[in-house]
Amino acid sequence: MAKDVKELMAKVGKIKILTSRLVDDRLSGDYHSTFKGQGVEFDEVRPYEPGDDVRSIDWNVTARMDAPYVKRYSEERELTVLFVVDVSGSQSYGSRSRTKAELSAEVAALLALTAIRNQDKVGLVLFSDRIVKYIPPRKGRDFVMRLVREVLAAGEDARGGTDFEGVFRFLAGVQKRRAVVFMVSDFMGIEKAEKLLRLTAARHDLVCAAVSDPAEETLPDAGLVELEDPETGEARLVDTSNPRVRRAFAERAAAERAEIFGFFRKSGIDTLDLSTSRQYIDAVRALFKRRASKSGGRRG
Repeated sequence: MAKDVKELMAKVGKIKILTSRLVDDRLSGDYHSTFKGQGVEFDEVRPYEPGDDVRSIDWNVTARMDAPYVKRYSEERELTVLFVVDVSGSQSYGSRSRTKAELSAEVAALLALTAIRNQDKVGLVLFSDRIVKYIPPRKGRDFVMRLVREVLAAGEDARGGTDFEGVFRFLAGVQKRRAVVFMVSDFMGIEKAEKLLRLTAARHDLVCAAVSDPAEETLPDAGLVELEDPETGEARLVDTSNPRVRRAFAERAAAERAEIFGFFRKSGIDTLDLSTSRQYIDAVRALFKRRASKSGGRRG
């Protein structure tokens, strides 16, 4: 048990070092301009200048000062950022140097550290076929690393299926105000929860980060192999030496992934395409760039 805890903390430390280096000023600036606050709040009054909107004139102050003054507002900057992370059985898989759960933890750490740098609050929902854990939003770098530790620990013990409808209902109950929601999963079967997905996207700023592993997309030529569904435990013997079997597997995997991203596109939901075999920083920056372009924003 002590060894497991030591190994877990070593992984957390490694992720902290890795992601802290990536959270540079440019990424932080892109985040700030990409994810907007919940509204505007009063800032100050100042003398009227030619070109100011006359609707912003503060008539009470104008009367007292015997000169026109306008109200100035600023964006209500503080955001709540929630990470909704799938820790079902399929997330424990990884054919490369990390599992899908470890990749989820790294990306969550990167985005959470960026949010904390911008004075936002971050929280966590872990789910499988049930709500595994909920940690309400708070601030602080140490708190971010606690979230990373929770994702890794749950990922190492990942089991069960995936209940998307259940987690969307839970989210609606615990997060009443608008938030930025990063949902991390492989999203197999997400189309069954289409109605609740759309409601969640309408209520919150939803970004879906789809994680995958190369071995889920292609089969090696390794003879007879027993393939097991990590969520159901169902096993099947497959002859991977047959080119037609490998081709059919790859085509089906590609079609399923294209269907998932097509579904998100149709629903107007931003996505991150993540793989255990690729670096994720470029995908994150590409997301920020797409969002800035859509909103007419300019990158620094």
